[in-house]
Amino acid sequence: MTPTWYDLLGVEPDASADEIRAAWKAAIADLDPTHHRFRTLNEAAEVLLDTDRRAAYDASLESEPDSQTRVTPPLTRPKRTGGAKRGRFVSGGSGETEAQLEAPDETQPEQDSRTTDRRTIPAWLLAALAAVVAVLLAMAGYLVTQPSDDSIASSTTEAQGAAERAVTTILAYDYRHLDEDQKAAGALMTPAYKKKYDALFTQIAANAPSVKAIVTVQLVASAIVRAGEDRVQVLVFVNRPTLRADKTEPEIYRDQAVLTMVESGDGWLVDNMDTNQLAG
Repeated sequence: MTPTWYDLLGVEPDASADEIRAAWKAAIADLDPTHHRFRTLNEAAEVLLDTDRRAAYDASLESEPDSQTRVTPPLTRPKRTGGAKRGRFVSGGSGETEAQLEAPDETQPEQDSRTTDRRTIPAWLLAALAAVVAVLLAMAGYLVTQPSDDSIASSTTEAQGAAERAVTTILAYDYRHLDEDQKAAGALMTPAYKKKYDALFTQIAANAPSVKAIVTVQLVASAIVRAGEDRVQVLVFVNRPTLRADKTEPEIYRDQAVLTMVESGDGWLVDNMDTNQLAG
């Protein structure tokens, strides 16, 4: 039997949206965004997390069991050990908070019962031991100052929430008040990314009089791609209803966006955003 989207995500056909979302996040957690399975897993979640598309997919499974979407069965993934996933953007060291140090035993030199002479430790050996202890203490001090797993996990959650809020503002605009939309979006970006966004928005503004586009954004789901102490990548699924002058009803575009979030003061800003339109 051909594997289904449910098989790919490892959930039952009657699984709830929360169960599907959790399975999807776990499945992509250790995958690079360029991995061929990353897009397949995203497509499965994008279908199953959309009520209408899931209903249509379930109907197709019942009516045409031999024409199911062919997907690659999921590979066995190693069990994660907990804590936020550290990726190539981790910038705060190892993240460990403790180091157990064992001071070298300084046993007293044995006294020969046949003589009253005491054995002495050479001065060079004492100096070497002191140097080793100093290095170990310095390492312990460094590790203690590094962020803990709990700290990174908390930062990751905050970055994910900021990305969800930002994407619905940045991708949305209305030709009737473009200046306000551009200003609101720019406030959520780093100066470097705002320059790129402003260049794109210039083209949108140029087409506005003829296209008269009104774009709204609906959040579907999100997941962490990579996480560090002050830099996090978030994958977001959105629906983007778009109404134009030549249409009587809005067209709904389904997008996935990867936002790179960086910590700034007490919040998080978008430093980059890559979007791809999903089929169907």
